[in-house]
Amino acid sequence: MIAQVSGTLLEVDADRVVVDVGGVGFELLVPGPVAGRAAVDVGERATFITHLHVRDDALQLFGFQNRRELVFFRQLIAVSGVGPKVALAILSAYRVEDLELAALQGDHKRFESIPGIGRKLAQRLVVELKDRIVPVEPGVGAGPPGPAAAAADLLGARSALVNLGLGLGEAEEALRGAPTDASVEELIRYALAKART
Repeated sequence: MIAQVSGTLLEVDADRVVVDVGGVGFELLVPGPVAGRAAVDVGERATFITHLHVRDDALQLFGFQNRRELVFFRQLIAVSGVGPKVALAILSAYRVEDLELAALQGDHKRFESIPGIGRKLAQRLVVELKDRIVPVEPGVGAGPPGPAAAAADLLGARSALVNLGLGLGEAEEALRGAPTDASVEELIRYALAKART
């Protein structure tokens, strides 16, 4: 698994970037806003969190600027009928925070407004995402909320705990007091150990 790509940003198009890593150019398919932000950094060093998608006829690398985008992308492609290209279109249309809120509030119209998303798929997205998304709220973890990466790690850990069968309240309680600089995996281990006591 290729979890991250760091190197010199060589090219940026509307939905892709090319990063030179030790003389090898990695092509990453990215959401539109990621490409837009990266366009000003051509020739500079850049880092992308990645998801490797394996198909029978191709290996595709998808790039994101933070873990929250990656987590939501993976939640999207887990929905029946949503492939990586559709997931990228969704992430290109709205911010992750807006999409999470739309799913939690049952706002399928938000998803319907995205080109290529019909009513049935929009409704399926809301139904399937609603139980997977855990909103980031202040007060969980030690001290005040940290940087965006820490909040995204916390979101990913809580989502994983809910998927493992904990209720939302149980997951939040299990994560309370967790180190703010812990990775998703460390947060999950911390919470599961705490939940067993």
